[in-house]
Amino acid sequence: MGVPFDARRTVIRRSQELNRARGFARPVQRPLMEKIAGEIALSDNPGRTLRRWREEMKITVKDLSGQMGVTPSVVSDYESGRRRSPGVHTIKRLVEAMLEIDARAGGRFASRWNPAANEAIPAMAEFDTGVPVKEFLAAIGGKALTKRVPAEREIRGYTVIDSIKAITGLGEDYLKIFGYTTERALIFTGVKYGRSPMIVIRTHPLKPAMVVYARPEKVDELAVKLAELDNVILARTELETETLIERLERLE
Repeated sequence: MGVPFDARRTVIRRSQELNRARGFARPVQRPLMEKIAGEIALSDNPGRTLRRWREEMKITVKDLSGQMGVTPSVVSDYESGRRRSPGVHTIKRLVEAMLEIDARAGGRFASRWNPAANEAIPAMAEFDTGVPVKEFLAAIGGKALTKRVPAEREIRGYTVIDSIKAITGLGEDYLKIFGYTTERALIFTGVKYGRSPMIVIRTHPLKPAMVVYARPEKVDELAVKLAELDNVILARTELETETLIERLERLE
């Protein structure tokens, strides 16, 4: 079992605080930090996910344990499942240690993260507590296009996506836009008719709670139908991107 949801939110907040404290460059380090911590926290097998990231970063158990100030067996036990799943504090320390090791080596792993890809995501955050759908829509001046808007559903985060830059920037890293939870709003700017984003979402197993089009020219009826098929709330807002992001940040 992964980390409980309340604990995951704490991982998110602590990761963001750590990034700000260390002055990590937002285009690469912040999303990378949050992605690693999020995947470990959300995984059904956190130890296996930890090992995958460690090996991907070409970090040995000895180096990681040395950076953390623990014995190699501690790291090995987490990865093998001999120890119970790492908690919030341990995940924070593990991710921090791996990124520090990579930074000392010249940031070779971090540099593989294409900064252009992150330019496609001008804003992204998680909420400490869920925001009711109607409250979220009111905050962004949103209007639901799908017929069913469950009052009990909550939005737990958001990702603002520049549709034009996403075409060339995000590539195959679709997971990047989901942060720590799929119970979020994906907000697309630069959309004309909105068909393409919903087709992509339709073909992927992960679905957001909500999709919002910012100042679309016209929303295609097919986009609405696809959203309803996937139980995704589709909405639109006429706010300019800068104003939209300001209002989203007030919800954090």
